[in-house]
Amino acid sequence: MRLFFIKTILYICAYLPLPVIHAIGVGIGWGLILIPNRSRSSSEINIARCLPELSAREQRALLRKSLLETGKTIIETSALWFRSGEQSLRLIRRVDGNEQVQQTIAAGSGVILATPHLGSWEAAGLYGSAEFAITCLYRPLKIAEAEDLVRNARNRLGGNYVPANARGIRLIYKALEQGNVVAMLPDQEPQAGTGVFAPFFGIPAYSMVFLSRLSIRSGAPIIFAWCERLSWGRGFHLHFRSFTAVNEASDIESNVAGVNRAVEQCVRECPEQYQWSYRRFKSRPEGEASFYKRPRTATTRTKA
Repeated sequence: MRLFFIKTILYICAYLPLPVIHAIGVGIGWGLILIPNRSRSSSEINIARCLPELSAREQRALLRKSLLETGKTIIETSALWFRSGEQSLRLIRRVDGNEQVQQTIAAGSGVILATPHLGSWEAAGLYGSAEFAITCLYRPLKIAEAEDLVRNARNRLGGNYVPANARGIRLIYKALEQGNVVAMLPDQEPQAGTGVFAPFFGIPAYSMVFLSRLSIRSGAPIIFAWCERLSWGRGFHLHFRSFTAVNEASDIESNVAGVNRAVEQCVRECPEQYQWSYRRFKSRPEGEASFYKRPRTATTRTKA
């Protein structure tokens, strides 16, 4: 029943103009701003800790903008998943740096696309599927009954989304061996025992080692990709950015820290569109207190 309701709402919204869809998203965002919820609380803590150079007023302004963008992220999947592939791709109005990927492919080397939780990563994934037939590593949804719906929507343009398990990792290596393009989220917290702590905005964050090791082992370069959401529902601007190759001579912690710095650079270009609500610092070094637990005496209020 829950899946039917979600699917119905998204299907109805899919055929509205994008400015209207994003206006609905703004409404959802204001709900996140005004009603106490986990997304608001997590975003507030992350912004305050990651961007201490901002004044309290600037942090509140960024929090509001971020939650409005979160609302757009939620509802714009309707247009990206339920429209025809051609209609969805037309929403991407501009692409910068695509030639970097094309040149690397032409040279016979595979490519690793790192797509942070920034802007519309679903739009970036659709473009990658249509343009490069990407093999993308993803974490299965918590709502199991929605798995087929999401996977079919993401794969419909030629992509191959594979779960982050042993089989999926084998398929990622195979794709690179064949000179193809693979993709993954570089700022998603890995499973316990599969990462290391490395600085992210100056804070130790449990981070994946797989991306760095994959690049070292395969020799494939890492290129960052993120899809900026244009104002007033005008569509999306897709950015590709080259990344200094990981250094095989360096230890894994240094390489992972380098990847985190690259993610941070992307985020600083468009901080309001980063998914600050994601609990990136949930895992802590041994002996360190919970990152998201507030003191009982503290009072938190977000001014609208």
